[in-house]
Amino acid sequence: MKKILVALMLASVVLAIGLGGCAKTKPKVAGVVFQEDQFMKLMQMGYKDTAIKAGFDFYPGNTNGDAAKEAEFLNTYVTQKYKGVAISPISEGASMKVIADAAGKGLLVGISNFTLTNAPYITGAFTSDNYDLGKTCGIAAAAFIQEKLGGNANVAILQFKSLLPEQSGARVNGFLDQLKSLPGVKVIADQDAWMQDKAITVGGDIITSKGNELNLIFSANEGGTIGAAMAVKNAGKAGKIFVFGFDGSEQMVQLLKDPADVLQAAIAQDPYGIGVKTMESLVKAINKQDYSDTKAKTTIVPGILLERKNVAGLDAFLADLKAKSGS
Repeated sequence: MKKILVALMLASVVLAIGLGGCAKTKPKVAGVVFQEDQFMKLMQMGYKDTAIKAGFDFYPGNTNGDAAKEAEFLNTYVTQKYKGVAISPISEGASMKVIADAAGKGLLVGISNFTLTNAPYITGAFTSDNYDLGKTCGIAAAAFIQEKLGGNANVAILQFKSLLPEQSGARVNGFLDQLKSLPGVKVIADQDAWMQDKAITVGGDIITSKGNELNLIFSANEGGTIGAAMAVKNAGKAGKIFVFGFDGSEQMVQLLKDPADVLQAAIAQDPYGIGVKTMESLVKAINKQDYSDTKAKTTIVPGILLERKNVAGLDAFLADLKAKSGS
């Protein structure tokens, strides 16, 4: 009996070793963003949900706008044999060389939040059309200026051209081009301030120096928009200076519903959808499925205009946002 038991135990051990040896290692993929804000968090969540659903091991990263850190991440993924990375690059000039080098070493790369025209090595690029988003917000601002300000307005711009000049410029130009038909509109200030705290300070300084003539502030990103709205309230200029801006979040919806009547409209992107689509292209490539519909191409993910006057639209956006973020 003892011999039988020993034989059975040995057989079990051999079987366990055999099964362990056949166990399939999950592919490792990364998702990299460049900033810690609601937009990037939602995009990161789109990466993560899609990777986990596909059965991959997912590793998040945040470069915090540091090009050296971005290069370090990519080198790590190559040396540690990651299958792929979904990444929102810091800039076309600084980022694309290191991304191309990593791709050349076998790392599959999907790009988010960027329009690319000559990158045959990517599984796909997924982004909003920054000019078109700015245009949509500009149309809303032009209507507001005509209806509420008699067609006349002095405008201040807050943007992020020293961080991402291509994106910032496209958004601002899209916005301002819609105001060119209004001869009573002119830009009287244009500064960089994309982080909320910085935008409160810069916005406050502009209001201090231009407050008697300033009517409207446009910010090209979420942090700048929230900061600008807070600067207006802090200066006691609610109802006199109005804000238009970018991106959608719970805080943005709260500002659009705030009876202080400062923020009038914001154009929201779909960061979660951008993240999902980017990671989906990687999943297909890793699984050796056909991804020719996205390879080396840019796919535009549309946005949605959030307006103070459309409360039902704000509520619908917020419900969808909470469902995606799990809050």
